[in-house]
Amino acid sequence: MSATADPQAWRPVMADVARLAGVSHQTVSRVLNGHPNVSPATKADVLAAIRDLGYRPNIAARTLVTGKTNVLGVVSFDTTLYGPASMLYGIERAAHPGYFVAVASLSALDRWSLAQAVDRFLGQAVAGIIVIASQSDAVETLAGLAPTVPLVAVGCGTNAPLPSVKIDNVAGAVLATQHLLDLGHRTVHQIAGPDSWLDGRHRVDGWRQALHAAGAPEPEVLRGDWSARSGYEIGLELATRPDVTAVFCANDSMALGFLRAAAERGRRVPRDISVVGFDDLPEAGYFWPPLTTVRQDFGALGEQALHLLIGQITVDAGTKPSPSPMMPHLVVRFSSAPPPRG
Repeated sequence: MSATADPQAWRPVMADVARLAGVSHQTVSRVLNGHPNVSPATKADVLAAIRDLGYRPNIAARTLVTGKTNVLGVVSFDTTLYGPASMLYGIERAAHPGYFVAVASLSALDRWSLAQAVDRFLGQAVAGIIVIASQSDAVETLAGLAPTVPLVAVGCGTNAPLPSVKIDNVAGAVLATQHLLDLGHRTVHQIAGPDSWLDGRHRVDGWRQALHAAGAPEPEVLRGDWSARSGYEIGLELATRPDVTAVFCANDSMALGFLRAAAERGRRVPRDISVVGFDDLPEAGYFWPPLTTVRQDFGALGEQALHLLIGQITVDAGTKPSPSPMMPHLVVRFSSAPPPRG
């Protein structure tokens, strides 16, 4: 019988999907639940069968049996920032077709706001919660916040007290700093992120590691707030100093502000000053000059968080350990060069 002949008379079930795809009932369940241990070819076959049959999971029945919905809660801070927004997209993309994503975007990741968001999700019987937690206070709050549902943290450093995924920000800062030192610069100045952000703190740590390993002088840390404006304002003073030939900006937005400040102060990039950013914004290759930067795959990080959470939720997967931090890599463009002679 055709799946479209009489929707009231016949509704495909999971066994129909398994039969059409030539796989087991359990494999279909794994695809629907976003389980990572399914080959791409098998997943494609199951998704094609789902589309052909018009199969829709019986969400109401599942909720009655398990007491949980197929909704995942995501708590994020300021999703207008490139990193959190890209991670959220990666989570939503990986969640289909088995789960839906509900988002709580907070103006501050303090203890009270986090607890309120988690409590709201618990009241909605979500299957699990992902918290994009890049601030140190938030990480300390997370442990024990939702003992009745699986919880995964994203971007919370290397010592999180719960399952987590993260970028190795220390290694990324080492890459940026070492690149400038290898070009022959005597030292590297840094426009850092806020100290309350773990990303900012760890990028300072990596910068220091590279300087100390090379025996290079360690300049004062100059802290911005991730915005292009802060990079510009710090850059107006920094670019006036003739001893400054290399600057590592802790994100690309601050690097953009610094590029403008350098131009206004008559310092040419990279002839007079080399600049390296962090993030690899989609626009970074269109800055002038095109920006050398450290690329981190936020979308893949979001997908990794989703798969780790599914590993906590699914009965057959058991508790999964946190994966190793994802390694960023350096993208060399035209904003970095050897220091000026003489």
